[in-house]
Amino acid sequence: MARVGVFLVMAALIVGMAGCGGGGYNPPPSENLEIWTWYDLDAVRDNLAGNHTLMTDLDSTILGYEELASPTANGGKGWQPIGFYTPDGATAYIGFTGTFDGQGYEIRDLHINRPDEDRVGLFGETDGAVIRDMSVVNVTVIGKEAVGGLVATNGWNGIVSNCYSTGSVTGEDGVGGLVGANWGTVSNSYSSCNITGISRVGGLVGVNGPDQIVSNSYSTGSVTGVDDVGGLVGSNVVFQWNGIVSNSFWDIETSGQATSDGGTGKNTTEMQDITTFSEVGWNIIAVALNETNPAYIWNIVYDETYPFLSWQS
Repeated sequence: MARVGVFLVMAALIVGMAGCGGGGYNPPPSENLEIWTWYDLDAVRDNLAGNHTLMTDLDSTILGYEELASPTANGGKGWQPIGFYTPDGATAYIGFTGTFDGQGYEIRDLHINRPDEDRVGLFGETDGAVIRDMSVVNVTVIGKEAVGGLVATNGWNGIVSNCYSTGSVTGEDGVGGLVGANWGTVSNSYSSCNITGISRVGGLVGVNGPDQIVSNSYSTGSVTGVDDVGGLVGSNVVFQWNGIVSNSFWDIETSGQATSDGGTGKNTTEMQDITTFSEVGWNIIAVALNETNPAYIWNIVYDETYPFLSWQS
């Protein structure tokens, strides 16, 4: 654990130094980009400081999928994560620093098969980025250290909000259904991904850094690992400094985990009971089946569903 802990902490320190204008990578000028195809999504890596807006669902029928995000893309490695860390001392750090507004659309059927690589997810590395109102659905992500369905490493002051993930995520250390390593804020989000790892493995977040925040979120997927395994968060302590997990839950039945390093475990019946969430201040309302109320962040069909984001169809 010490080796990986140093790796993640040092990476975060490098992020902070780069943001202070010290000899690190300088992102390109901010631009706006509408995302209609997988080619557009791939172009985000060339505009890391930009403001990006997802304009439609992306799935296997959309232009560019076979070349960029399918199981056969990039020689069988699938999608290349956006933003990455290079420990060669030259560029040192290249991360997504802009905004990504999903507008309630989904990115479906994303495949990543990079078992020997670190920082693996749709976004590999972010630094102060804002990612909101989006989902990765039926995702398959395989990596090594810091692996997440949506974001591998959510860098300093990064915000992930109103997002969710479904599918499967596999790695070795720092493995989470939505975020692998969190050095920012994860709020009003959830994951039902099935997670497999070795150490610091969590249903929503693998590692939550010191004073970093997970709030108003939950997870339901199965979680399997060896050390520091949690239904919601794998490890909420780095070098004896604690992260902050508030008003968040996991399903102890579907996850197969009775414990988590943060959050509150509930059975499935309790997870489908609105009072579990309303009593801790969630912005949530009960709706009829196949209906939504966009005036609230969260909707729930009482005794029938888990909470879902009101923008979900």
